[in-house]
Amino acid sequence: MSDAEQRLVQRCMEGQGFRFGRRERLTVEEERPVGYVQDDVAWAREHGYGSRIREKADRARREDPGHRYRARLSASLRAAFDTALDGGPDAHPLSVDVPGGGTIRKRAGGCLAEAETKLYGELRTWFRVDAVAGNLRPLYVPDLMKDKRFTAAVAAWARCMRQSGHAYADPAAAREDVQQRAASLSRAEAFLFETRVAVADAECARETSLKATGTERERYYVDRLRDRFGADLDRYRRLRLRALARAEQITGPRA
Repeated sequence: MSDAEQRLVQRCMEGQGFRFGRRERLTVEEERPVGYVQDDVAWAREHGYGSRIREKADRARREDPGHRYRARLSASLRAAFDTALDGGPDAHPLSVDVPGGGTIRKRAGGCLAEAETKLYGELRTWFRVDAVAGNLRPLYVPDLMKDKRFTAAVAAWARCMRQSGHAYADPAAAREDVQQRAASLSRAEAFLFETRVAVADAECARETSLKATGTERERYYVDRLRDRFGADLDRYRRLRLRALARAEQITGPRA
């Protein structure tokens, strides 16, 4: 959906006399969320833990043609560009208190708001339910990490990893070690080590059913929150599915 949103913003900005080039996009495979547990061995063999995908995304952000174009504008045109893009300082602010604590705020104006409205419908509603769906983890992850079925699966994963020559207590420890070691290795050596650990991680996750167990136990703990957040979660899913259909009409299916 991000590509559809970018296209809608581009059309809107061009309609107001500004250029707005779209940044380099990731492939569907690259955009796939990895999560705490990753059991796709082929993906791990190709991408490790995704360090090169993150580098590609960071490079795309740094080289964003819209940012470069804005930087070349005069001060007055930059202000006009910002107002066209997000409504500027006078845009109506949206705010929502999130389940894990704190408040999220954003401007609701300009071409960004227009694009989101076309994809998701009423912007205030989408902003609220998206914030709720994206911030439930602090409420259930502590219980999930202590869950007996989940901790047993993690222990089985750790035994499998030790047998593969990688002594880690859990997947987070494996990724942290990979990241730390990268600083003392060449880029090629670091990626080789990353893929070696990531493949063993994925193989052990599959052998011990760690991902399936984690997914089932996560669903259990999220379901326990439905009395408080169920209506927002259901609406989030409906709006997201509708937006996916609209995005496909804008961009066509992605390979």
